[in-house]
Amino acid sequence: MNKIELLAPAGDFNKLKTALYYGADAVYLGGKELGLRAFSGNFSDEELSEAVVYAHERGKKIYVTVNILARNYDIEKAAKYFRFLESINIDGAIVSDAGLIALAREVAPSLKINLSTQASALNYKAVKFWKDQGVKRVILARELSLKEIAEIHEKVPDIEIETFIHGAMCISYSGRCLLSDYRAGRPSNRGECVQACRWNYEIREKGSSGAFMEMEQDERGTYILNSKDLNLSDYIAELGKAGVCSFKIEGRMKSEYYLATVVNAYRRALDAYYKFGKDYVKDGFYREELDKTAHREFTTAYLLGDNDRTENFTDSQSRGTRKFAAMVLGSGDGYALIEMRNRFKAGDTLEVLSPTDNFNKIIKIGKMETEKGEIIEDAKIVQQKIKLYTDLKLSAGDMLRTAN
Repeated sequence: MNKIELLAPAGDFNKLKTALYYGADAVYLGGKELGLRAFSGNFSDEELSEAVVYAHERGKKIYVTVNILARNYDIEKAAKYFRFLESINIDGAIVSDAGLIALAREVAPSLKINLSTQASALNYKAVKFWKDQGVKRVILARELSLKEIAEIHEKVPDIEIETFIHGAMCISYSGRCLLSDYRAGRPSNRGECVQACRWNYEIREKGSSGAFMEMEQDERGTYILNSKDLNLSDYIAELGKAGVCSFKIEGRMKSEYYLATVVNAYRRALDAYYKFGKDYVKDGFYREELDKTAHREFTTAYLLGDNDRTENFTDSQSRGTRKFAAMVLGSGDGYALIEMRNRFKAGDTLEVLSPTDNFNKIIKIGKMETEKGEIIEDAKIVQQKIKLYTDLKLSAGDMLRTAN
């Protein structure tokens, strides 16, 4: 059984470390320019160099987004950037613009090119075309079905196929949206999307009397452009059989807790798949795990064929069934040193989020004290460092969560 790459987003260096700690095989991230997530932390050139070393020392990979729709004034800057990426030995550049792909092949010939989903590769002829242009991996459009993915792999077997498996979706075709430009003057295809599709809209209809009547979904508002979230965790076996070599999680703008929860769930689901084959779905623990962080109603989108029910009309998103309570910084003799994120008290129970065997174990909060040795009953100061006494040997990077 071929190993499938689990590919996670990294909006900054802390999120990169979190993704790798919780089991990602690779991360994708952006520099300060030329990518489609201008409002995430992103990486300076120096940080990118450090990130490559950090990942490669752990046998992991780094892919860098250069996926804007480029203008003339971007070309010189992009040429310099491609040379830089080649020099630091990244594992691939994610590019959508045909001109930038040609440029990268010219100025950085050893740089591996992954075709961005923004290029809307929807058929095997397009995939074959991009392969002939030197592209090594195609990130297929989210609008494809499982049958279509398998046919593309059959027709073009010697190119890597990457697909999104989890996360937010765009109401527009393959993310080609102008709504952010119109509503906020921030071009989504230049990395400045404000997600105007998630806003609560009011609609008015002109009646026969000539008066306008308000139309509303319900008392919470009308979310006519708000997509559901993608969740293909039950289809790992089918996607692997169809030829997908990399499962991509969306979310460079999401929190560390979200990232840890989702990567951990898919890592464990993938490992169960390697062990049990398609029978991994019988356990299904990962379904409950994916409900523990904020998300919109889940959908399989177009994987099983046409689907006209991908909008989430009810609300912007749910809170999730768990709340991030604390980050584990390390441990000592009989205690864990933690940093508080959301309030908890003595007598409460905390659930452990970890890639280790401590995963989902429960801690009943007893003794807590500050770094100065002061006993506390109520952890209510954000980012306060606390000694939490427990028999569990927790590790730096583990997280603690409470019921929401």
